[in-house]
Amino acid sequence: MNTTDATLARRSAIPASLLSAPAVFADMRPQAWTQDSIWHEIRAEAEQAAACEPILLPRLKAMVLDRPTLAASIAAVVARRLATEDLPESALRELFDGVMRAAPGIAQQAAADLAAVKDRDPACPNLLHVVLNLKGFQSLQSYRIAHALWREGRQELAFALSNQASVALGVDIHPAARIGSGVMFDHATGIVIGETSVVEDHVSILQNVTLGGTGKEHGDRHPKIRSGVMIGAGAKILGNIEVGTMSKVAAGSVVLRAVPPHCTVAGVPARIVRHHRADSCPSDEMDQSI
Repeated sequence: MNTTDATLARRSAIPASLLSAPAVFADMRPQAWTQDSIWHEIRAEAEQAAACEPILLPRLKAMVLDRPTLAASIAAVVARRLATEDLPESALRELFDGVMRAAPGIAQQAAADLAAVKDRDPACPNLLHVVLNLKGFQSLQSYRIAHALWREGRQELAFALSNQASVALGVDIHPAARIGSGVMFDHATGIVIGETSVVEDHVSILQNVTLGGTGKEHGDRHPKIRSGVMIGAGAKILGNIEVGTMSKVAAGSVVLRAVPPHCTVAGVPARIVRHHRADSCPSDEMDQSI
């Protein structure tokens, strides 16, 4: 199987939780990753790492080897990252375990996020590295837990967690935003995602991207990012506008108008500079050129 085939195969492991047009990926091959296979691989990598670097054993035990499931591992990792003096790690881990049990879809989405990073990031050596070391993945799972609490009506707690994630991880996501599966935050520092933003499945976002409003307007005021989109480093997408499926926003661009599907926009303000083939998927290709 070549790289393209492997990428296509793994796309179908992503739950189409927020896709406006599910048929976009209808022709994808059978899935290559499952939640169970991902968890099995992470545990095997943790055992190997512990054998090679005994100093890491306590950390590996706390976050992977002593955890029974992927969901429990993610709860432990996020609790460790967000813990403070008045939000102790043990209390957060217990809270997050409960949230993950009540919302099993979070672990399914996390598995798709893991597969996305492994597939798209050439600097990623293995899945364990994503779980333990990549704050893009960790901030996304922090958001998923806060979003579940937000949907339960526990807004104050959701706000507290999202604020702490911003302080600890440098990524600011409003807990009411809606983010799909198979999403990669590459490097992640400085990403800001506003309250009424929608990010569909299979999207890649690089550092210092803003999905923001245009002023003091109320209501639905943030961008809608459709499936297969890649947003380059430092891009700003402002207002209740849509970036169409399989499009690319070039690094440093400021997008103030809707972007059609299957094209690249660049500049300040952004304009269409290229149209793509229908089978081109920028979020997979991660091609930063215009």
